[in-house]
Amino acid sequence: MNFATTDICDDNPGLLEDGSLQVLPPVFRHFGRKTKFAGPAATLKVHEDNALVRATLETPGEGRVLVVDGGGSLRRALVGGQLGLLAQNNGWAGVLVDGCVRDNAELAQCDVGIMALATHPQRSAREGVGKREVIVQVAGVAVRPGDWIYADADGVLVARQALSAM
Repeated sequence: MNFATTDICDDNPGLLEDGSLQVLPPVFRHFGRKTKFAGPAATLKVHEDNALVRATLETPGEGRVLVVDGGGSLRRALVGGQLGLLAQNNGWAGVLVDGCVRDNAELAQCDVGIMALATHPQRSAREGVGKREVIVQVAGVAVRPGDWIYADADGVLVARQALSAM
């Protein structure tokens, strides 16, 4: 994967101005082994319930990034070690959680990009409440299904189309 978020920003000032390329606030931390990942977004909107997260990660990822709008909740974890392995084994490029994860040491061994706000030891509910493939808000930025997510050590970008750094 040959890109740098800094180069994408530098090479696309017009897209930054018109809003078709946005930079997420610098509030996300890396937890998976891969610190650089990109792909089209699959979206979920959940609140302290990870049943849909699990169900989605059980399907073929096909190089996509699962974007989970957890409402920024810091009260429960939405992804843990088992789900990190599912993401890795099913071909997901990454998981971006606007919320918490747990099993930090296990996630660090998963060969997939995983970013979240923080860790929390308490697991989530498992009732299956939430919505799939809808426009979500992640740290105040709208993410549509199919938008492109680019993440590296410098930050996370959301683009309305696939981009490359020049």
